[in-house]
Amino acid sequence: MTDPGRTQPGDAALRIRDLSKTFRSREERVAALSGVSLDVHEGELFTLLGPSGCGKTTTLRCIAGFEKPTEGSIDFKGQDFTSLPPYRRNIGMVFQSYALFPHLSVFENVAYGLRVRKVAATDIRAKVRDILSLVDLEGAADRKPGELSGGQQQRIALARALVYEPELLLLDEPLSNLDAKLRVYMREEIRRIQKRARVTTIYVTHDQEEALSISDRIAVMHAGRVSQVGTPDEVFDDPVSVRVADFIGQANFLPCRVERSADAVRLSFPSGETAVVSGEHRLRDLGEPEGLLFLRPRHLSLSRPGTGPAGLKGRVQNVLYLGSQVRYYVELFPSSSPREVLVDEERRVGGVEAGGEVTVVPRWEGARLFPIAERADLGNG
Repeated sequence: MTDPGRTQPGDAALRIRDLSKTFRSREERVAALSGVSLDVHEGELFTLLGPSGCGKTTTLRCIAGFEKPTEGSIDFKGQDFTSLPPYRRNIGMVFQSYALFPHLSVFENVAYGLRVRKVAATDIRAKVRDILSLVDLEGAADRKPGELSGGQQQRIALARALVYEPELLLLDEPLSNLDAKLRVYMREEIRRIQKRARVTTIYVTHDQEEALSISDRIAVMHAGRVSQVGTPDEVFDDPVSVRVADFIGQANFLPCRVERSADAVRLSFPSGETAVVSGEHRLRDLGEPEGLLFLRPRHLSLSRPGTGPAGLKGRVQNVLYLGSQVRYYVELFPSSSPREVLVDEERRVGGVEAGGEVTVVPRWEGARLFPIAERADLGNG
């Protein structure tokens, strides 16, 4: 399990230590960041993920030099970035709006930064040609941005940010203006381009699926702090807290009493039902008698009563066909204190329909236990 404040060991291109940022709002002081510490490795696509107001964009703006930290330090390849002006940081940045010049051709949009840097005309032509080839837009050099699709405009913004070979690329919610299908395509394109360019990249998004699909590692942020850093697999399958588990993907949480023996854990649920989990699954020792059992929908399965393994009894409330899976909404008994869980199956379960009674069977390899006090964090982003 990863430490929530520090990343994995190894050489880091970008080191952020104890970063804090406080804004004044009327007569109040608002803490946007509180002690953020991160390491980003050379060539890595590192994502800052979290809900609105969590501090991810403020962190990015501090890295870019658009905001000055109240406390803490930012070091990039041995250079102190903390107070360095933005124009001295050799950073490429792509904004939500792309910020393209509508009156200039694609070529001139991409060449703009090179002209500002007074690069020779022959070098400009070569560099723009190469970068347009990288983003698969070499045939669009003479067109205006308004003549291109949203995805093509996004690639032009990427080309403009990469053409002068920045050492660090910053992407601030770059896909937020695209429709759902184009977002899926463009996140794959961004990953392809970033790896071919071999540029260290910080990517900001609130979209969990987007972050999981393209990132080498992810920092999950809440309320100006880093809650967890890890690979997509780690933050999804092994969250360090209820808040992280609840934010990333669908999750089920069941209160239970916990009794431990030498080789097993016995869980007792409000319904009166019990389950025995063998020691090989290593459910966390909370050191207290009550806990919150976490299971992803894919770690539950359904059967008709009396036809499969023992589990929790319930009634199907709704069934949604989602193409690649079927989602069942099941209300666990007793109905006097209803608790709904989500169950994802690869295909419809024969004989199980809305209104029917079922048995919900956990797959314990995906189970985690959290302190019951963390239940207060559910739904709080």
